[in-house]
Amino acid sequence: MLTVPELGLQELYIASSPGRSPVPSPPGSPRTQESCAIAPLTPSQSPKPEARAPQQASFFVVVAIDFGTTSSGYAFSFASDPEAIHMMRKWEGGDPGVAHQKTPTCLLLTPEGAFHSFGYTARDYYHDLDPEEARDWLYFEKFKMKIHSTTDLTLKTQLEAVNGKKMPALEVFSHALRFFKEQALQELREQCPSLPEKDTVRWVLTVPAIWKQPAKQFMREAAYLAGLVSREDAEQLLIALEPEAASVYCRKLRLHQLVDLSSRAPGKGRLGERCSIDSSFRQAREQLRRSRHSRTFLVESGVGELWAEMQAGDRYMVADCGGGTVDLTVHQLEQPHGTLKELYKASGGPCGAVGVDLAFEQLLGRIFGEDFIATFKRQRPAAWVDLTIAFEARKRTAGPHRAGALNISLPFSFIDFYRKQRGHNVETALRRSSVNSVKWSSQGMLRMSCEAMNELFQPTVSGIIQHIEELLARPEVQGVKLLFLVGGFAESAVLQHAVQAALGPRGLRVVVPHDVGLTILKGAVLFGQAPGVVRVRRSPLTYGVGVLNRFVPGRHPPEKLLVRDGRRWCTDVFERFVAAEQSVALGEEVRRSYCPARPGQRRVLINLYCCAAEDARFITDPGVRKCGALSLELEPEPAEGCPHAAGAPPGRREIRAAMQFGDTEIKVTAVDVSTNRSVRATIDFLSN
Repeated sequence: MLTVPELGLQELYIASSPGRSPVPSPPGSPRTQESCAIAPLTPSQSPKPEARAPQQASFFVVVAIDFGTTSSGYAFSFASDPEAIHMMRKWEGGDPGVAHQKTPTCLLLTPEGAFHSFGYTARDYYHDLDPEEARDWLYFEKFKMKIHSTTDLTLKTQLEAVNGKKMPALEVFSHALRFFKEQALQELREQCPSLPEKDTVRWVLTVPAIWKQPAKQFMREAAYLAGLVSREDAEQLLIALEPEAASVYCRKLRLHQLVDLSSRAPGKGRLGERCSIDSSFRQAREQLRRSRHSRTFLVESGVGELWAEMQAGDRYMVADCGGGTVDLTVHQLEQPHGTLKELYKASGGPCGAVGVDLAFEQLLGRIFGEDFIATFKRQRPAAWVDLTIAFEARKRTAGPHRAGALNISLPFSFIDFYRKQRGHNVETALRRSSVNSVKWSSQGMLRMSCEAMNELFQPTVSGIIQHIEELLARPEVQGVKLLFLVGGFAESAVLQHAVQAALGPRGLRVVVPHDVGLTILKGAVLFGQAPGVVRVRRSPLTYGVGVLNRFVPGRHPPEKLLVRDGRRWCTDVFERFVAAEQSVALGEEVRRSYCPARPGQRRVLINLYCCAAEDARFITDPGVRKCGALSLELEPEPAEGCPHAAGAPPGRREIRAAMQFGDTEIKVTAVDVSTNRSVRATIDFLSN
């Protein structure tokens, strides 16, 4: 029999029944109001992580929704021909007669809060509303990043429309997802009238890799509310990490589908020779062809022409530069099937294209007054949207070598409102302003120098380059020679030039796919068809629970001593499930056993804790925080005399939980050992 220190007793946080005394805790313990009974486990060590093949759900078609900060869209492919990706119908809007393959992430609700429209339709309708009437309508744009920036995200988190009115964020997101669901299903039925009704679609939602678990769960909850899938068929919905999706797609590309920025850059040496990707990987290709495994690798992996020239083990980085964030991942190509291994946890930050919009708003504040801009946004919300649309059009034409100035239209409502508020016109304001790079044109527009426009980009672009350089400095990613620049913001010539100028001289080859704005969407479809393509990921945080261990004088602090039934225990010990930056394979499980504290108990709740450090000892250490709760819903116990499952000892109920940290979401399953039946197990990250 093992001794007490080897028991590893789990401290279960279970709602106690009336009349049952809670477990005594030392003063200052964060669990004094919620912890109660402790249920000892069988005397056995916690088993080591085990790998289990992920279960695959049946589906007829994969539909991916790329829900972006500035623009969104969907695409699909059928299981019978997974690599034939069908893009959604092109959207009419923006410039007259121009069709787009994505639509702005704009949602319009009626004054009563009912869905009216999404995308270009919402933007154009809101534009045409009478200014007084527009004050009552709820118009949401670029609202995705609210989910990332909210530190205490819950299902009750509110979003603010441009008119200042608020409504639950979950409803806003579900309206948008329901719109895409209806559009996609309508198009599928038109293309395939015999589409089965049940188990037809595997849905894929994209999220930034730097999003934490609460934000991912929030998107899943919004999808449930929108009717994409039911909770009972949760496996029919996958969460795809945006840079991963881009990586999956890029590995399928051929050379003519890529632009090598280094071949455009004048300079010295290898980078100035305007060489193509083809020539830069020629030596690797010859080595690969001589390899006795090359034929197997090329055939079985199904990778594109570029990857056929790379050797297994080669490393590359993907920088997803979107509207709200820059999202970075580093992958290593594996033999024999071309699977991918993440080399460092997802990194990045809020350095997206909206940063340029914010810089423009700050520039207007310097010219016309911050108080006026705030008042104008609040009282003329539709006109403010018109102004941002006008700036967006000019922003897209900005380039590092542009010589001429840019004209930006000011809505008449802006000009008239300013005159009424300030008593003089906007031309006078520009003359009095200290901003010399913006003038008033004879056409009645703001005339901005190209240098001033490029300056608006600099804080965001510099932030992106800094994130890339910091990641390249990590020892885990040494040897990276190739950078894929993807995402909507990667279309910007200003960003492309700055990244190449900063990183090209260091030997990093910067490559941009031709359809750079659709890379994530197409990759999400491929990911939905084969979610096992990313075989190994890195845990972004350390996760674990609080337990009791035998108190060891000199090793454990005196304030953690807990005496119960004559035994001395150390409380608040942080038992680690997985460490930050630890490599975790897809399907790998961390297993733990739990026992209900009392007969007839129907629910077990266990608090989960997380931190960025790998060496936290106690759940009260700085940086360690409660991040969620593991819930086990128990069926009634077998009646006395009923047979138990083979190997299950009578008289004690044991629930074995298996957690997976190697997928895009943390997953859990559980089984009742006494009956060998599944137990409903969930992890809630939104109820803290």
